Amino acid sequence: MLRALCITLLLADTAVAQTHRVVAIAHRGEHLQHPENTIPAFEEAIRAGADFIEVDLRTTSDGKLVLSHDATVDRCTNGHGKIAEMTFTEVEALDAGVKAGSEFAGTRIPTFDQVLDLARGKIGIYVDTKSASAQDLAGHIDGHGMTDHVVIYCGAGLARQIQAINPRLKVMPESVSAERARTLVEQLHPKVMAFGGADFTPEIIGIVKQAGAAVYVDRQGSTDNPRDWQAAIDAGADGIQTDRPGPLVEYLRQKGYK
Repeated sequence: MLRALCITLLLADTAVAQTHRVVAIAHRGEHLQHPENTIPAFEEAIRAGADFIEVDLRTTSDGKLVLSHDATVDRCTNGHGKIAEMTFTEVEALDAGVKAGSEFAGTRIPTFDQVLDLARGKIGIYVDTKSASAQDLAGHIDGHGMTDHVVIYCGAGLARQIQAINPRLKVMPESVSAERARTLVEQLHPKVMAFGGADFTPEIIGIVKQAGAAVYVDRQGSTDNPRDWQAAIDAGADGIQTDRPGPLVEYLRQKGYK
């Protein structure tokens, strides 16, 4: 009798794990072995089986959407200066790969259009909006047929503008605090909410879950490991942003979350 009960509980636990799907989000692509925010990094994330690539979006002085985490090109390229003060021609001429290794020499800063084309039919895009207008975001995403395959991390003001243009687009505000999460849920009714380490608490997670929104949490640095991935999942994470997409994907597959 006891043995039968144990088997039943084990099967129930397995069923729960198999029905709880968790998405793997490749932070700046696979950037530990490839230049961040570049096509090679995104191609490797696709090969590894990630569900989303995270991209940092900025606008050049002449209105072109390009990818860069930093406001300047200094850290990741052979150039200097602020992207907001550079033309697309100037940005396009930079080498965004040589600092990651001679094998990546000649890699360029990609445009948002190029990444949307690469991702279509292969992977979703998690847009970290550093500097871009709602109109540009909506126009490019819709124009590439990616409306249902993109989440947009941004502030509440920009989120409202995006929703006014196209309510189908998934805006993803940061939860920050319980009070802030309640306000965002009431005002934006988001389908997904972003979490860092500090705001990933049972109270805030509960608010977001009760609203029917998915929970995407960062797990980078010292928390980017199987123990902390599982802790995040146990706490309610529906998506994990990682610097190690290959190992995370393998872990999720082994545990039945993917």
